[in-house]
Amino acid sequence: MLVRWDKDEQGRWQMSEVPGSEASFKADLVLLAMGFVHPVHEGMLAELKEQKGLALDPRGNVQGATDGPAAYQTNIPGVFAAGDMRRGQSLVVWAIREGRQCARAVDEWLMGSTDLPR
Repeated sequence: MLVRWDKDEQGRWQMSEVPGSEASFKADLVLLAMGFVHPVHEGMLAELKEQKGLALDPRGNVQGATDGPAAYQTNIPGVFAAGDMRRGQSLVVWAIREGRQCARAVDEWLMGSTDLPR
């Protein structure tokens, strides 16, 4: 779906869906780069939560450890989360760091081992 940004009555920017812009695509990999938008408000995340039981923490962020054999994995096999999605809104340097660490965890999950730096 497409979204647009409009100002509300208080002058704050609000995102809204463009009616009729929905589409479906087959994919092996989906990356959501939302930045400073709370993940629970996004349609795809809500769908994962409702249909697949995606676990969220008390603040509404996707649950996922940062260490160990299940690093950056959610409670859904093969679904990983990092950055703002996992830790909440933060500095971009944290998102970059977690993105790299998550990529390492995904590589290890897919290949059984990894040469990517921690």
